[in-house]
Amino acid sequence: MPTALLELCRRYADTCADPSGVAVTPVPGLTIVRALHPGDLQAAINRPLIAMLLQGRKCVTTGTERFEYGPGEAMVIAADVPTTSQIVQASLRHPYYALVLELDTAILRELQDAVPAEQQDGPCVGIEPMNAEVTDAACRLARLFDHPHALAVLGEGLRRELHYWLLRSVHGAAIRALGAVDSYAGRISRAVAVLRKDFTRTISVEELADVAGMSVSVFHQHFRAITTTSPLQFQKQLRLIHARRLMLAEGTGIAQAAYRVGYASVSQFTREYARMYGVPPGRDRRMAKVSV
Repeated sequence: MPTALLELCRRYADTCADPSGVAVTPVPGLTIVRALHPGDLQAAINRPLIAMLLQGRKCVTTGTERFEYGPGEAMVIAADVPTTSQIVQASLRHPYYALVLELDTAILRELQDAVPAEQQDGPCVGIEPMNAEVTDAACRLARLFDHPHALAVLGEGLRRELHYWLLRSVHGAAIRALGAVDSYAGRISRAVAVLRKDFTRTISVEELADVAGMSVSVFHQHFRAITTTSPLQFQKQLRLIHARRLMLAEGTGIAQAAYRVGYASVSQFTREYARMYGVPPGRDRRMAKVSV
């Protein structure tokens, strides 16, 4: 277990975490997640990332696969994949801490030729032990959180080093594909960017396939293979996730939230919300208020 990294992240998160338990660090794309008790099921469509778990335990489900991981292990998500997750072990005495790095495709492209391709294929989602190189680079980066001048000089190099060691990991092939513009993963990521930006409007599969530079049938095949879902379901989950955030974090009404994310029918919104979260939106709002 990387105890030095845990202590550095604990100290920063205990001081800087917001009410949701997220501490944004001064390093682009790097956050620390802190929880004082087990949580409810959370739905998200993660950007490609690595989550290094330092204390506690978490369960994550994507598609038909379920993962559980604990201290000293890291979850790699090398694609825009819908997930449901739950922190299953956390307490006031032993909080949950995880260091999360969003993968930077620009850095991955720069490293393409510098890092040998040790394997051709690899899973987009998986658990792996935190190796010594990744842990050491993360420790050196975390030590700079409170040293802005040193971070300005050394931070970007350490971010690149983290990406380098991740490319050398068991998930290196899937991570490498993110940085390859003409790979299927790179093309699908362009379509995903359109969905993330314009999820409130109706977007045809033909438009997305054109963005990806594929025929509709090939696009469908690779979109599902990479994201584990269809473009329509992907957009629907984006809408529901954003609507839940509007209602629970900003106090937006049910009908207003439904219309703001692109639904024309509140009843359809309610049905699909209940299917995704297990409870209708009205009850979800009431439960959230009680738990505050």
